[in-house]
Amino acid sequence: MTPMRSLYVDMNSFFASVEQQADPSLRGKPVAITAIDNESGACVAASYEAKAYGIKTGTRIYAAKELCPGIIFRPSRHRLYVRVNQKIARVINEIAELEFVRSIDEFQVALGGDSSSLDRALDLAREIKAAIREKVGSELRSSIGIGPNHLLAKIAGKLEKPDGLQWLAPENMPEAIRHLSLDDLPGISQGIKGKLYGAQIYDVKALYNLDPRHARMIWHSVEGERFIRALRGMDIPLMPTKRNGYGNSKVLAPEYRPPHKARLVGRWLVEKASERMRRDGYCTRHFHLSLRLTDGGRHAGKKIGATRDTRFLLSLYEGLWRDIRRRSNGDVLSISVHLGDLVLLTERNGDLFAPLSPGMPNKPEKLAIVIDHINRRFGERMVKYGEHQDPPGFFEKG
Repeated sequence: MTPMRSLYVDMNSFFASVEQQADPSLRGKPVAITAIDNESGACVAASYEAKAYGIKTGTRIYAAKELCPGIIFRPSRHRLYVRVNQKIARVINEIAELEFVRSIDEFQVALGGDSSSLDRALDLAREIKAAIREKVGSELRSSIGIGPNHLLAKIAGKLEKPDGLQWLAPENMPEAIRHLSLDDLPGISQGIKGKLYGAQIYDVKALYNLDPRHARMIWHSVEGERFIRALRGMDIPLMPTKRNGYGNSKVLAPEYRPPHKARLVGRWLVEKASERMRRDGYCTRHFHLSLRLTDGGRHAGKKIGATRDTRFLLSLYEGLWRDIRRRSNGDVLSISVHLGDLVLLTERNGDLFAPLSPGMPNKPEKLAIVIDHINRRFGERMVKYGEHQDPPGFFEKG
């Protein structure tokens, strides 16, 4: 039997389940989580009771009411979900080797030694499920996948929901997943799917049997070859990814669309993006602002010297905001900020006239780091850079 190297925990209907755990009156009832509390908003998550009516992520609120007249809506509470995510991570780490927290509701566990046998891996998966129910919450269910690598473990975790437990290995491939569509597989985007169709690869079995060297040509990248070899069960390590940028965007509720209010939401997005950029050790050399307005889309950007100073980035934002507003009088439907052309702080050149030491933060950037520490410690925006608006239903990316 092929040794198992990875176990993937995928929490089921996570946001809705957390709300049902927090409020017993919601248990067993159709619940949808919303980012914007009006008819034009959409559901960002749904309980399995709601999914039974056809409600899913992206379903409009008015449509959800038509599908399920008795549905209960709750506003998203990102901080609550993060706290539960961290608690689950601690519980898993007590009984297994937690390798990565992949997202707000996905966790990757490394297997080895005794746990690399299928029987022991299955026992460990059951132990993790029981520990989450006992120590985090009885309403929190998970689907767990086991495989000889990360890709197969993740695919296995998607096969049975809710509360599933499945494994994939060369011993049961590709028959175990032949019912899936190509784009059901993680890593197969619509663009890659189109390229596969162009190469007359229409189903999972044909993909599995594809020559890895041919896959490299289809993908126009070594990632195609790596994908096929991983699909066949080889222990292919995940390649470290290089950041292209940090961005946040927000579709605004009607009350935040007037320009004077939308501007404050944009300031919040800049603060959050720059904070995440500092956390990961990067500086940005390009700032971009995009607005979708009632009279059309507008955008502006500027190249800058490598920086991670929030105050400086906010001053850039204000200047670009004024430039755009001079060309438009419309309300703001959505706003997006992006920090691009990244360079690691450790690789940033010095500047004798700035003054700026090579690979070291300057004084404003050191102050920003102190503010980050304070805000993380106290869990609130104890220190902020002037006036901003924390938008409801905001979810960080990356």
